[in-house]
Amino acid sequence: MRLSFLIALSILSFGVLAQEETEEPEDRPFTIDGAFTLDLEQEEEPVANPKKKKVKKRVYYGIKTKKAFTRKGTGERITFESFFILKKPELPQTFVRDVYWYDYKRREVRKTAPAKFDPKSGILLHGPYKRFLLGGIVLEQGIYYKGTKHGRWMKYNRDSVLLDKEKYFKGWPKESQLTYYDPFERKKLKEIIPIEYGEREGYYYLFHENGKPAVVGEYKFGQRVNDWIEYYSDGRRKKIISFPKEPFDNISRAFVRVEWNEKGKEIYRKAR
Repeated sequence: MRLSFLIALSILSFGVLAQEETEEPEDRPFTIDGAFTLDLEQEEEPVANPKKKKVKKRVYYGIKTKKAFTRKGTGERITFESFFILKKPELPQTFVRDVYWYDYKRREVRKTAPAKFDPKSGILLHGPYKRFLLGGIVLEQGIYYKGTKHGRWMKYNRDSVLLDKEKYFKGWPKESQLTYYDPFERKKLKEIIPIEYGEREGYYYLFHENGKPAVVGEYKFGQRVNDWIEYYSDGRRKKIISFPKEPFDNISRAFVRVEWNEKGKEIYRKAR
């Protein structure tokens, strides 16, 4: 009796297995919860006890830095700044309007136009930056790249409420428009249109194909302001056009102040 039961059980099991092998693949749906990516490099045999790469301290974007601090105010108005500066001094190589640097004499963080930066007086900021109150309440934080704001910058009030959030790319507002003579390689800049909060704001540049500036000017609230300078392809000045010093000035009008020919000879100057 027991032998007959075992034989019957074996036959039943065989039938079930045979039925499973004859099912079509569509009868066994494959589902994945969430996103699925396949990285062929991860399919290799795992290495036993891989050595973890040591993260170099005070190295940002591959550049060595030094840490620094400042302190301002007294009593409840004391604010601190924690930041990093370049270990090796450099001149700013940028067309942005402002660069940020640490003034040795004043012992404070300052901003100036790149052309006005003096490496004998200070050094460019590079790396994480934080301004905060006594007790650690953060007022502002972001990161610098060779003296220019880079990435996301956040500002808060004393109650830690977010006041402002901006994004930069090496000093240029993230919305800025850059065009190139070689759109695929992107090595020869043609034009930089600075855009912030949807409006033109900052220095504008148009370049000759040889890389030298063709037109340089400034926007404020979407309006051209101050002097706009045109250049010949050899770098000589061609024309200076004066715009109102402040935007929305409906009284002042733009005018050509000075003009030179290709040989550098002055051919026009507006009489005062």
